[in-house]
Amino acid sequence: MFNIGPAEMIVILVIALIVFGPKRLPEIGRTVGKSLKEFRRATQDIREQLEGSIEDEDEDDDDKPGVGPVKSASEAELSGTETGATPDGSGSKSLDGSTPTA
Repeated sequence: MFNIGPAEMIVILVIALIVFGPKRLPEIGRTVGKSLKEFRRATQDIREQLEGSIEDEDEDDDDKPGVGPVKSASEAELSGTETGATPDGSGSKSLDGSTPTA
């Protein structure tokens, strides 16, 4: 979590023992442990609420009519005038399917 090795942990515990004394150190340890437990519980609750709201939004989006998957340019269907049309009109077809004459 904080990337603290055993040597650093011993130094921190010795300093805490000197500053707070042997009588208050267990009490402080319990308080810190309870605080960490409550913090973890609160963050887990927030995470679950966010995931639940995201899932609800996804379900709501799936129920909307007319909303489908987005097609890419390669998947999109081209109309008859868009297939093979050239700037001079030589490769295009008219609406009745015949090739226009110039």
